[in-house]
Amino acid sequence: MKIIIKTRDNMRTNNVLKLTSASLLAIMMSCSSGEKKTEETNTIPKVKLETIHIEDVDQLSEFTATVLAGVSNKIAPQAPVRIQKLHVEVGDHVAAGQLLATMDATSLKQTKIQIDNQETEFNRIDELYKVGGVSKSVWDAQKTALEVAKETYRNLRENNQLLSPISGIVTARNYDSGDMYSGALPVYVVEQIRPVKLMVNVSESYFTRVKKGMDVSIKLDVYGDEVFEGRVNLIYPTIDPESRTFPVELRIANSDERVRPGMFARVIMNFGALQHIVASDLSIVKQTGSGDRYIYVYKSNGTVSYQKVELGRRLGDRYEILSGVEDGDRIVISGQSRLTNGEEVEVVN
Repeated sequence: MKIIIKTRDNMRTNNVLKLTSASLLAIMMSCSSGEKKTEETNTIPKVKLETIHIEDVDQLSEFTATVLAGVSNKIAPQAPVRIQKLHVEVGDHVAAGQLLATMDATSLKQTKIQIDNQETEFNRIDELYKVGGVSKSVWDAQKTALEVAKETYRNLRENNQLLSPISGIVTARNYDSGDMYSGALPVYVVEQIRPVKLMVNVSESYFTRVKKGMDVSIKLDVYGDEVFEGRVNLIYPTIDPESRTFPVELRIANSDERVRPGMFARVIMNFGALQHIVASDLSIVKQTGSGDRYIYVYKSNGTVSYQKVELGRRLGDRYEILSGVEDGDRIVISGQSRLTNGEEVEVVN
C-alpha cells in the first residue's frame, strides 16, 4: 500500500506554478489583442468612387395654389324687393342671358301708373306752353320729372328679372322664393369654370424668365399624380417689397369641368435648363448638428477632402450640386461613414 503525504511546501509550490501559468496566459492574450488592434488601426479605409460631370438640369419650381373661378358674378337687384320666384338651383349650368329669378312686380306696376299720369300731365302742359299758357320753367320742370320717372321705371323693369351675365354654373343661392331681398347677400353666385384660374407668387429672381403663354404642369390633390396642362395668362408688373415675389395668373382650359373652384393645386413651372454638377445621393454626407451637406472628394495623393456643397433639386437617386465640387471630380460614394478629412484611402471597384 502506497501512502502519499502532501506537505505544506508541496502545496505552496503547486500554487506558485498555477499562478505563473495564469500570468503567462494573460500576457500572451494581451499581446495577441494588441497585435490585432495595431493591425486594425493601420488598415487603410476602402472606398468606392464616382466621377461627376456637368449636365443640363431643368430649373423647376413648385408652388401651391387654390383653384379659382375664371369669372365670378354676384347677382342681385339694385334695391330691396321681394323675390317672386327662383328659376335655377345650385349646381345648375346656365347660359349668358338666362332668366334666374323673377322679382315682385308691385312697385313696377305702381311706377308704370305714375308714368302714365305724368305723361298725360306733361302733354297738357306742353299744349299750354305752345300757346303761351305756361312758362318755359314750368314746362322744363314737368319734362324733367317725366324723364326721371321713366328712368326709374326702366331700372325697376331691368331688376324685375335677374339674368345671368355669363355662361357658367350656379355656386350659391342665398334666398328662397317669397323672401325679401335685403341687400346683405346676393341672390345668386354664378361662376365660370371653363376656364378656371390659379394665382401663384413667384420669386423676383424669376421675373425676367416668366413669359405670358408659358406652359405649366398642375397636379390636384384630389386626382393624385395626374397632370393637368395650364398656361401663364397674366403677369403682374410689380414686386411685393416685403415678400419679394410677384403674382402670376395661370389658366386651365378645363373643357371637361373636372377642375372646380376651391381645389388645392400644386403648380410646377419650368424656367429652362442650367448646367450644373450632378452627383449620386450616396455621396452626400450630412453634418451632425447642422443642416450642412458635404462630399468627400478623392485627391491625386490618395487622400480625401471633406468639402461643403450646396444642393439644388433632387433628381431621382441623384442631386443637383450648385457649388462645392468641380466638373470631373472623383467623389466617394461608399465607405465614407468612418472617414476623416485628409485621410488616406484605398480605392476599390
